[in-house]
This record gives sequence, C-alpha cells and structure tokens, in this order.
Amino acid sequence: MNLAIILAVFAIIFPAELPDKTALASLILGSRYRPAFVFAGVATAFAVHAALAVAAGSLLALLPRRPVQAIAAGLFVLGAALLLRGRRGHDQEHIELDGSQPGFWPVAATSFAVILAAEFGDLTQIATATLAARYHSPASVGIGAVLALWAVAGLAIVGGRNLLKIIPLTWITRVAAAVMLVLAGVSLAAAVS
Repeated sequence: MNLAIILAVFAIIFPAELPDKTALASLILGSRYRPAFVFAGVATAFAVHAALAVAAGSLLALLPRRPVQAIAAGLFVLGAALLLRGRRGHDQEHIELDGSQPGFWPVAATSFAVILAAEFGDLTQIATATLAARYHSPASVGIGAVLALWAVAGLAIVGGRNLLKIIPLTWITRVAAAVMLVLAGVSLAAAVS
C-alpha cells in the first residue's frame, strides 16, 4: 500500500462525491432514521462499489447505462412513496428515537439498496476504476476511495440529523420526497435518452 496514492485518490473522490445524488440520499436517510443504521448500509454499499470499480477497472463504463438509470428512477419513486406514506398519522414535529423507528436491518438494507442503485456507474465509481488502472495499486486506490465516500456519507448523515433540530420533520419529509421524485425524473430521462 502506498499512502501517497491513498491521499491522492481521497483528494479526487471526496470533492467529486460532495454534490452527488448519493450524498443527498444519505442526507435524506440520515434525517429520517438512526444515523448509525443508515451509515452501516451506506458504508457497505460504498465499499461494494469501490471494490467493483477497483476489480473491474474501466470495464464499468461499458455497463448498459439505461437499465441502471431506470432502476435508480424506480428506487427513487419508491423512496418518495415510502417517505410520504410513513408520515401519515404522526402528529409529532420532530422524530423521537424511542424505539418506534424501524430496526437496524430494515434501515441498513434500505440505505444499502438506495446507494447501491444510485452509485452504480456513477462518476466517482468510474473515476475509481480509472485511478485503479492508472496507479496499478488496487488496495491503495480502494482504501482512498472508500475513505472519501465514507467521509462524505458521514457528513451528509450527520448534517441530516442536525437539520432536525431546526426544521420540523414534516417539512423535511415533503422536501425529501419531492427531491427523490425529481431525481427519479432525471434518472428516467437519462434512461430513455
């Protein structure tokens, strides 16, 4: 392993992931569910993607883009529907962590599935594959990429949780659902274009 390569990959992947849809999805999930549960699913999905990118190298760019985008659109619509449906009958303004939330496995699995679909064929995955081909150091590239992705996810999840201290959950839920529907539209448009 080469520390210089790890740091170089981190420096490239971290800023590229900040404005990405997966960071937004992590923020939304983190505002809705227990952060540790969300991070477990998100971190696992990012590790899978980094491993695939390093292993497959530039071949990931050859995957059919349209089906991947269509699946991502469907998952965003499903996420929006689940967010809106989950708010019915709840009068509380802010979420309470009293055990009434879903347990670890449902939250981690949902977080994993959303990030897995949204990140597939993404810029940072392709960049990771390219860096792996360039540096010929798969372990160093993989570690640098995973650490960068985890750092962005952690920031997004904590940011989402802190957002609840200022804005009522009902508003966040409605905005999150609207954003997910917009992302579904963008993904669907990319799939049919």
